[in-house]
Amino acid sequence: MASNGSEVDILAKRFFYVAQSRDGSIRQGYADTAKQFRGSIQASALSWLDYTVDDLEGEAERIAEHYGFSKPLLRGLLDKRHTGYEDFDAELGLRVPAISVEGMGVVVNPIYILINKSMIITIHSHRLQRFIRFRRYADAFMRKVPKKGQQADKITLLLIRLLDENNSRNFDHLREIEEQGDNLAKWMMDPETPRTKLGPEIYKMKHALIVYLSALWVTLDVINNLRYGDATLITDDDGILDRIELLSSDLNRQIGLSEHMSEVLASGLEVLQSIYNNQLQVLNNRMAYGITYLTIIGTAVLVPNTIATVLSNPAFNMTGKDEVWYLSLIFGSTIISTLLAYWWVRSQKWFPKNLD
Repeated sequence: MASNGSEVDILAKRFFYVAQSRDGSIRQGYADTAKQFRGSIQASALSWLDYTVDDLEGEAERIAEHYGFSKPLLRGLLDKRHTGYEDFDAELGLRVPAISVEGMGVVVNPIYILINKSMIITIHSHRLQRFIRFRRYADAFMRKVPKKGQQADKITLLLIRLLDENNSRNFDHLREIEEQGDNLAKWMMDPETPRTKLGPEIYKMKHALIVYLSALWVTLDVINNLRYGDATLITDDDGILDRIELLSSDLNRQIGLSEHMSEVLASGLEVLQSIYNNQLQVLNNRMAYGITYLTIIGTAVLVPNTIATVLSNPAFNMTGKDEVWYLSLIFGSTIISTLLAYWWVRSQKWFPKNLD
């Protein structure tokens, strides 16, 4: 059953194992049930089992119990209110987030990592093809693990490699978020983009970054619990612990990049708000300009209209001879009232200085 396996094999099988025997030989394989490689695991000095399951929480409990892990260990990991780190001396449990991007949404699924003195088990949903790349090179990695080394060193080296693989895949999805952010920037630059569409998209992007950052902080918390080698199963070799420190540094850089993206998005929102404010100001200026001239026109028309209304009263008994002075009065009052209204509006500085 030991084989390197094609890509089809890797994706089709639910369970994978790789084991280093006490004499240094390596066996690995893919299976549909764990019974197919139980013997190889029991005879190994170091092994990694990768389980892809449908019902994550339910099957995780059965898998943990099958390999002798205690119920309190897994229950502590399943309780989302607690940290994703449970140390029971002879066994160690980790819960690290696996990030995937679906459109503009970030989905976080847990990976349960169970550790004892000779074995590491990873359990995750079938929706996550998380360790596919490492499965292909797991036998090469196992050959590099010194067969005569300390058991804690072997376990720690394997654990570091698995955590690094998960972190790398998480970081890959940051690029997808960046691409979505670039598309959002194009929409923001287009003045024709409706605000009803832009607002929800901006919220989705901000929410995606918040979820992504939260997942990174959880991962960093788990790694910080490992970095000093306090757990019994973790090595106290400074050279190996430095590799955990590198994982922590990589995560901090990812967090920094994510926060920078958040700042860029925030600055983009400020620019967008400024654009809308400018557009509203231009509209207000144009409306004010129009209202100002309507005021002048209304005043200009009001005076001659009032005169005409008064003089049309039968009491004045006007005849055709009065036509010249009557029209002169109407036109003259119109011109004078227009000039006076314009002067008054100008003196009060009601004209907007710049329409744009």
